[in-house]
Amino acid sequence: MSSAAPLIKERDGFADAFGTAIGGAFVARKDHVGELTITVTRDGLVEAARTLRDRFGYQQLMEIAGVDYPERPERFEVVYHFLSVTENHRVRLKVSTDEETPVPSLTGLWPVAGWLEREVFDMYGVIFSGNPDLRRILTDYGFEGHPQRKDFPLTGHVELRYSEAEKRVVYEPVQLPQDFRTFDFLMPWEGPEYVLPGDEKAAQAPGAPSPAPAPASPPPAAKAPPPTPKTTDTPAKTGAGEPANTEAKKKSPAAPKPPKADKAPKAAAKPRAPKKPAAPKKGQE
Repeated sequence: MSSAAPLIKERDGFADAFGTAIGGAFVARKDHVGELTITVTRDGLVEAARTLRDRFGYQQLMEIAGVDYPERPERFEVVYHFLSVTENHRVRLKVSTDEETPVPSLTGLWPVAGWLEREVFDMYGVIFSGNPDLRRILTDYGFEGHPQRKDFPLTGHVELRYSEAEKRVVYEPVQLPQDFRTFDFLMPWEGPEYVLPGDEKAAQAPGAPSPAPAPASPPPAAKAPPPTPKTTDTPAKTGAGEPANTEAKKKSPAAPKPPKADKAPKAAAKPRAPKKPAAPKKGQE
């Protein structure tokens, strides 16, 4: 069966040889789905990591992770991920500790461990002895608690917002203006027992719980009938007719126009005098 994860070729004889090399620092080993995890003691961590690097060719420290098990006396596990570039193989080293017992730092072997150990310290509160700059790296200044611990409240202790009055980001106690969503963990085809806002508008599927009926809306007000149009069935209703014509003649009688005078006949045109001949020009005489 194919795997979506990249396959890591097993390194024959490595686990036994490494266990023998670190001696009393070896606690247990677990090989699961092709990934090898070896548990070592806190005091033997540095020498075990040095042996991995110098004798078995694991040149790179890839990651440091933390795990919290509150029910255990040593509730924290610190997991180191190593990569061998030459052998194309990965291995984990794991140690256990509590809130007060420090874990030796690996900054003397891999300087990159400084930031990785600061992350584990910030999230879980694990102390690393020998780290030259062990301070928070992910949370803000003055942050209380360690967010990845199982007993840390999901809401946190404070919330922040930008204050227009003070022109800066301010911290306030958590108020939770919006409640957490209630998950019913039912099968998706059965549907939840509550009705979300807006679900009452959708058609109800068969088998789903019936939502509360929506309040009845008031009936629409009846519209008034249109007004009767005005009509003029007789001339008397228009103000026209014979009486109006008679009254109009009394107020403005039409004056008879005088007859036009006949136009006088036009006089005969006088005969034109003949034109004198033009005087000859000089040189043509």
